[in-house]
Amino acid sequence: MPLDFLLRWLSSLLTIAFLGSAGYILYQWYEGELVSDRWLILGVVMLLWSFLGFLPILLLRRAGRDEPKPIRSNRTQQLARPDGSEIHVEFYGPDQAPTLILTHGWGPDSLVWYYAKKQLTDQFRVIVWDLPGLGKSKKPKNRDYSLEKYARDLEAVLNLAGDQPVVLLGHSMGGMILLTFCRLFPQHLRRRVAGLIVVDATYTNPLRTTILSKLLLALQKPLLEPLLYLAIALSPLLWVTSWLSYLNGFTLLTTEISGFTGRETRGQLNFSTLIGLKAAPGILARGTLAMLRFHEAETLPQISAPTLVVVGESDIATRPFANQRISQDVPQAKLAVLSPGGHMGLMERNQQFAEVVRSFSATCLELRR
Repeated sequence: MPLDFLLRWLSSLLTIAFLGSAGYILYQWYEGELVSDRWLILGVVMLLWSFLGFLPILLLRRAGRDEPKPIRSNRTQQLARPDGSEIHVEFYGPDQAPTLILTHGWGPDSLVWYYAKKQLTDQFRVIVWDLPGLGKSKKPKNRDYSLEKYARDLEAVLNLAGDQPVVLLGHSMGGMILLTFCRLFPQHLRRRVAGLIVVDATYTNPLRTTILSKLLLALQKPLLEPLLYLAIALSPLLWVTSWLSYLNGFTLLTTEISGFTGRETRGQLNFSTLIGLKAAPGILARGTLAMLRFHEAETLPQISAPTLVVVGESDIATRPFANQRISQDVPQAKLAVLSPGGHMGLMERNQQFAEVVRSFSATCLELRR
């Protein structure tokens, strides 16, 4: 989401300033400009923190019983697309079970579904896929990262499910892709698609529904969009500073601010941060630019499939009122609030999340039998 990208820029700038200050202090002490050994100690501490700061930040978080891991299935399929991209698709659970197709948000990849894959496959076949440009999916050669492109990719993944009805679930940008899918392929709703689950998403330009929305909208044209184009041009440099920001702990803190409520485990915070760092900043910038042009408010009343809207009570990336609007405007929609929960409630509140998904999906798919 745009908020995540802005926080990445901020953490990169702070990283450069922090590391540069450490180097400057040590150099000035070496040259004799700073005579007290306290400056030496300060410079050394700042330098050590620049590369090891993530350790105390993580150690201050509680350890969980089941920490997320980068587990992938050995049942996979590659889908070649007309634009040169290739979609990596994974299958979990019994082949003949009712099917859920999970679409992740922008930044991470399908590894984000660690808990959902474990908790839902006793009852459902779960299909996950990496958005082209992320994870194991190859990026499009025409540099098309639009929501419409991903909605067409989702239809291609839907075709892998066979003739049986499915439930589509999308988190964050994945939920925005679902709404775009509903506009482009309304013929699939209630026929091949038995239900929709939209999680921590929005119906419009996400700058309008995030925290500090008025300020960010005012800065969109003069500052934010130029920064995104700059990120495309400086992608390798920003990738390096992003990893340095992880080492000093700044990225861990921004991940916590934007995605969690402080109740996450050590592994959840670290895992969510790391899977978001793998993607090239240039690709993330192109997708973020596409999100700034997103608007599907007129689509909501036309959605004919039963819909569940799930939101974290304390989500600041896509604030709850945006999800409430979706649940009010979609004719057959209901709202489920994860409390406490932020933008990453699917991880922080994974058991509660799995239960609401399980209950809604079982109802939708049972009605279709």
